[in-house]
Amino acid sequence: MKTIVQKFGGTSLENGEIRQMALEKIIDAIKEGYSPVVVVSAMGRNGSPYATDTLKSLIALNHKPENNKNLDLLLSCGEIISAVVLSDLLDNAGYPACALTGWQAGILTDDHFGEADIISIDKDLLMSYLEQGIIPVVTGFQGITLHREITTLGRGGSDTTAVALAVALKAATAEIFTDVDGIMTADPRVVPQASMLSEIHYDEVFQLADQGAKVIHPRAVEIARQNGMPLRIRNTRSNHPGTLISSQRQQFETLYRRNSPQELLTAITHKDNLVQFILHSHGDPVAESNLFDEMASSGISIDMINFSVEQKAFVVDAYTSEKLQDLLIERGFTHDIHPNVSKVTIIGNRINGIPGVMATVVRTLTKESIPLLQSSDSHATISCLVSSEKAVKAVKALHREFGLDHSSHR
Repeated sequence: MKTIVQKFGGTSLENGEIRQMALEKIIDAIKEGYSPVVVVSAMGRNGSPYATDTLKSLIALNHKPENNKNLDLLLSCGEIISAVVLSDLLDNAGYPACALTGWQAGILTDDHFGEADIISIDKDLLMSYLEQGIIPVVTGFQGITLHREITTLGRGGSDTTAVALAVALKAATAEIFTDVDGIMTADPRVVPQASMLSEIHYDEVFQLADQGAKVIHPRAVEIARQNGMPLRIRNTRSNHPGTLISSQRQQFETLYRRNSPQELLTAITHKDNLVQFILHSHGDPVAESNLFDEMASSGISIDMINFSVEQKAFVVDAYTSEKLQDLLIERGFTHDIHPNVSKVTIIGNRINGIPGVMATVVRTLTKESIPLLQSSDSHATISCLVSSEKAVKAVKALHREFGLDHSSHR
């Protein structure tokens, strides 16, 4: 049996016309010899009657964190509605199907309500349906604890469900259907000259998702990478082949090492609503260490970390900046704050250590009169902190300078 997992996001299920297109994608897979397992998100986006954010708004004003268990129960309803509707559509088209909740599909999670992690998957029921020629339509984004309490997997959790099921079922691949043809070298709303990528390495797409691009959830990519599960991002509304996510790109670059900085990059993305903090030396290493422990326990996550003896520079999300500022004042730390900054990240597998990449970045930003406030890097990324008003200009300039505008070799 050749199994495929097909996940349809909220925009792929929001009305009858688009649901018919989703149905056709499932039927296409069957005609190609696959036994599909379908994973669904809640219909539509915020404002749609059954969307996750709409359901959440019903109790948002009175919700307390200690009631996250009840919130998860509420939020699980959106996916259940989607599963039943799509299952019924398949049945009426002559393809036997059965709607299953996450827990009926065997998804066991921990009890971290609102951000649960999958512990294990019992695939027996799913396999039983597949062997009978019945299409399981599984609710994404949810599971159940050992104590039989419903949990949700957090933002983007349906992607995680789909990939985890694909791994458990030893599927040939997993397809993530959305409202774009695939992954592009930049957000086309920011860079109209952005190119479509036919393939991308796990590490690269993980960085894209982690650095702000709304492509696929990073947890889903990590599960796929760890298990060698190929993924494909596709458009429900078209027959475009989409973007393949796998390790093949790494193999290509191992055989044909790119020599020019203009040929090293895969994509560029940016993240807004950040605040830069610069802490001046406190003179007490223990107090500084305790400060970062307090930040962690308060849920304040820091990024773009540059530490020296004299100062410590990093960025935080804007919504945690006030909490951090209060903590610094309370602990007596002298600091500077720079609000309204953005993180622009260039992404390319194996760019680390290649001469000329950072020089090209600095030269490009300088030529465009964009001050570089801070930088950080990893084996696959170089991130630059710039003022938010210059972020789009920086993305466009770097995209052009590194040869990503409508690149013919992609």
